[in-house]
Parts: sequence; C-alpha cells; structure tokens
Amino acid sequence: MLRLLLLSLVLLLASLLMPASLAAQPTALNATLDGYEYPYPVRYLPLRLEGQPVRMAYMDVPAAGRANGRTVLLLHGKNFFGAYWRGTIRALTAAGFRVVVPDQLGFGKSDKPALHYSFHQLARNTRRLLDTLGVPQAVVVGHSMGGMLATRFAIDYPEATERLVLENPIGLEDYRRGVPFQSVDQAEATERRVTEESMRQYHASYYPGGYPPAHDEWLRPLAAQTRHPDFPKVARASALTYDMIYQQPVCYEFDRVRMPTLLIIGQQDRTVVGKGLVKDPKVLASLGQYPALGRRTAAAIKGSRLVALEKVGHIPHLEAPEQFHAALLVFLR
Repeated sequence: MLRLLLLSLVLLLASLLMPASLAAQPTALNATLDGYEYPYPVRYLPLRLEGQPVRMAYMDVPAAGRANGRTVLLLHGKNFFGAYWRGTIRALTAAGFRVVVPDQLGFGKSDKPALHYSFHQLARNTRRLLDTLGVPQAVVVGHSMGGMLATRFAIDYPEATERLVLENPIGLEDYRRGVPFQSVDQAEATERRVTEESMRQYHASYYPGGYPPAHDEWLRPLAAQTRHPDFPKVARASALTYDMIYQQPVCYEFDRVRMPTLLIIGQQDRTVVGKGLVKDPKVLASLGQYPALGRRTAAAIKGSRLVALEKVGHIPHLEAPEQFHAALLVFLR
C-alpha cells in the first residue's frame, strides 16, 4: 500500500512539473491535432483549392500592452506548427504588436489535403488570411521552410510586406544540386516509417549542444500523429511538401527582395533537406554551411542586415530566445 502511495505521489509530481500542453496531450492525435491545445485561441479560414474545401488554422493574438498598430506574421518550419512560436508571440505582443500565426495547409491544425503544394499557393492563402483579418501590411517572419515561404510572399506581395525577417531559412541553396531526386511515393514511404525515436534523433541535429528535453513539447504532438489512423494522410502531405521544397527553390530570387530585411542565422546550423539521400561525404560536407550561406544571402538582398548567433543551431527562437528576440525587436523598432 505504501509503495502504491509513493508511486502515485511521484506520478503526481511529474505531471505538475510537465508543461500543461504535454501533460494533457493524448497518446494519439489525428491529422489536425484535435485535442492538442495551442497557447492562444485557434480560428479557421475556409478555402477551396483544386475543387476541395479546406480549412487553414491560425492564431490572431492582439497586443498585450499599448498597441502600436503594426502586425507581425509568423511562418513556421516544415517539422513544426504554429504553437512553437509561443515565446515569440509573448515577446512581440508585449512590445505592442498584433501577431498572426497560421498553420499552413498540410501542417498543424490545418487540413492535410492531397493536392499540388506550391509556395505561390501558400503565399496566396496567407495573403487571403491577412485580407480577411483586415491587415493591409505586416512584418513577415519565417523560420526554416517558413523562410522560403516568407521570401516568396515578400516577392509576390511587396505591398503587403513591411519588413522581412529570415530565421535560419532552408532554401538558401538549391538542394537539387547535391541531393538525389526521390518521387513523392518514395518520400511518402519514408514518412510512413517515422517513429517518435527517429523524429527525436533528427530533431537533435537542430541543437549543437545536445537535444534539450524541453523540445519534446514540440515533438510529441507530431509523434502522436504516427499512432493515429489518420497518419497516412499526414505522411502524404509531408511528402508533397518535401517535394515542394526540393522542386521550388527561392535562392535565385533574393535580388528581387526590396523591403528592409533581417537575417538571423545560428552559425552551428547544418540543416540539409534530404540529407539522408546524399551518399557522397564530400557533397554532404559542401551543403548546409549556414555561416557562408547567410553571408551570401545577405549580399544578394540589397541593404539587408545579418545577425550571426554563435554556438546556436537551427531554431534560435527556441534555443537562444533572448538573443533572437533582442535582434528581432531592435530591427522592428
């Protein structure tokens, strides 16, 4: 009896110390993360694409203090969803900004339709969202894949882009020049074999100092989807968006970016999309060199600023939030 009581106390203590979103998380989550709570209320924008009715999820968070009348749009990476911007939302709303955080179609709480994914279409969906919310212009911040989308958005809709911020964006190089092609079906087969442990091993590469246990808060919802009957739909969408990244580089168009731009680059990042397909060590070593890629991109975007974060990897806003938010807010002011 005493042993059972002690075990109960240990489990209770563990649940109290665990983040609320982790403690309440189901062991299996469907394609739209139903049952997983985001840090702010989630709303939905109805769209119709390729004859399919779909919904795009988003958070629209008002300024927490004195509003400055400006809006920041936060665009997530491929292996993430809008909720991981929680700390950045807090920093920005405290500084007087309204913050809009969409889950792109194929990600997070948005639908996972089987359609032709393109950065042009995602940018158009995002512009539709801003128009619906009555936001004529926003500061556009993109991390990882969100950096590719932010670049496309800024090029296609310069009048709607007040400023551009790229946080360790992928696509600073053309992966087709070093990563072998794979079909969508091959990519889907790989996605279907993903497990929580294989996800954790991959996400560990984002952190040069070792995988922090706190990152599980953003990994476990994705892992929970692998245990749900909806997972084939999630895997297909992931394969289609991988193909989008591979087939639609933006690195040749940085000279078309005209608005004030900030690049925040963790210098230890070595992310390469499709890294596992590269068999030649010399080719792999030539890819994902973010210090050089950051400098090259800053030179291509006229008048841009580059903030290099030493000993930081792929996700500065999670790994080094104080440095990231300080650089972001200085640029915005």
